[in-house]
Amino acid sequence: MSNTPHELAAEFPEKREQIQALKQSDAHFAKLADSYHDVNRAVHRAETNVEPVGDQAETDLRKQRAALKDEIWAMLSKA
Repeated sequence: MSNTPHELAAEFPEKREQIQALKQSDAHFAKLADSYHDVNRAVHRAETNVEPVGDQAETDLRKQRAALKDEIWAMLSKA
């Protein structure tokens, strides 16, 4: 597992199995999880200056990550 903070399995450790199951059975959830992963990586690269971005762009990425996480949590809570 990566050392990148905010991975879904680290954010919701009690939901690890449910996350894996939904990724395989629900195309919408799988797309959300993939989007979250991509945005999370972009945030990490920005925070570590691997791919520096402006402050507003980094803030926008964090907001996007938070919105995806909220939607993922809502789906995990309903399942």
